[in-house]
Amino acid sequence: MSEEKKQIGAAIVGCGNISTSYAENMLKYPELKLLGFNDIDASRSEECVYKYGGKVYASLDEVLDDSEVEIVVNLTIFQVHAEVIRKCLEAGKNVHTEKPISMTSEESWSLVKLAEEKGLLLSSSPVTFMGEAQDAAWSVIQSGKLGEVRLAYAEVNHGLIEDWHPNPGPFYDLGVIWDVGVYPLTLLTAFFGPVKRVLGYSNVLKKDHVTMNGEPFSITTPDYYLAVVELESGVTCRLSANFYAKMSYQGGSIEFHGDDGRLKLGDFQNFHAPVEFGEYAKPYKKVIHNGVGAEKYMEFSRGVQDMAQAIIEGRDLRSSASQAAHVIDTIAAILKSIEKRGFVEVKSKFKAPSAMNYEYKIEE
Repeated sequence: MSEEKKQIGAAIVGCGNISTSYAENMLKYPELKLLGFNDIDASRSEECVYKYGGKVYASLDEVLDDSEVEIVVNLTIFQVHAEVIRKCLEAGKNVHTEKPISMTSEESWSLVKLAEEKGLLLSSSPVTFMGEAQDAAWSVIQSGKLGEVRLAYAEVNHGLIEDWHPNPGPFYDLGVIWDVGVYPLTLLTAFFGPVKRVLGYSNVLKKDHVTMNGEPFSITTPDYYLAVVELESGVTCRLSANFYAKMSYQGGSIEFHGDDGRLKLGDFQNFHAPVEFGEYAKPYKKVIHNGVGAEKYMEFSRGVQDMAQAIIEGRDLRSSASQAAHVIDTIAAILKSIEKRGFVEVKSKFKAPSAMNYEYKIEE
């Protein structure tokens, strides 16, 4: 790409709650030009344009007809993610999508193949391995200070959805493993590569709930999952995810244990999360990293920024669709394992992402 082209045009499709976080961050990235918004509810598009600028697109087709749009940011409801992605790719647009890329392995990999055939970029959230805290943890692991890493504990205590969201039903229907269990699975596969096999368990801990407005509802999808995740690199992880226990920090921590030391990442989402390293049988020390600030929590749209940079620089994405599809395979394997009550293999592969290599240091 020529040196003159410094900005990539992007449009947001789907103007729900998360669109605010995406838009606010996208406006700060010099690589991106936020062109506008589309939603099936026109009033939502209009509200976003009033707050963040750009234009209201009356339909997805109007977005796809705009030659200035190079990236479509898909923030639609999860049931139509795959349909929207496919339509955008067939129209020649690069796509960054919210999780999950699809609800099935077959559909996920068909989208990966379509993007490759079209020569387009496709990426999916979560992209938290590009956060400062997460990258610091990754860098310490890569430095060899832990020795051979053999064990990880990932805890996702996401609490009752109705405590913070006015419409909790869709979250419970989707399930905690899809909604937030995907975060540590993405970090683990970024750090250590593909999953080899899994063993799963699930349960409904609390069936009956009440919304903020006092309306009772019941759930049938499990709100608790426990999985043993074995990776090809030799790391074994115990993953626990639930919509019941209160958040201990911001959502959940991950511990990594090696022959020579251990590492604790205080939160899999928060880019400002604490990171601590301890040599074997010695106290933890703080890993000082360039976090974006606790008030910023995390940048949902960092994957969109990465895509714009990849287009400008002519490089591969860090957040690849093949890794996202592999994580879908892993979740599908966990669900199958629960059904058959035994280990299930995960056979797909992906090209490992590269670290951001932010600066960090271990406290003296």
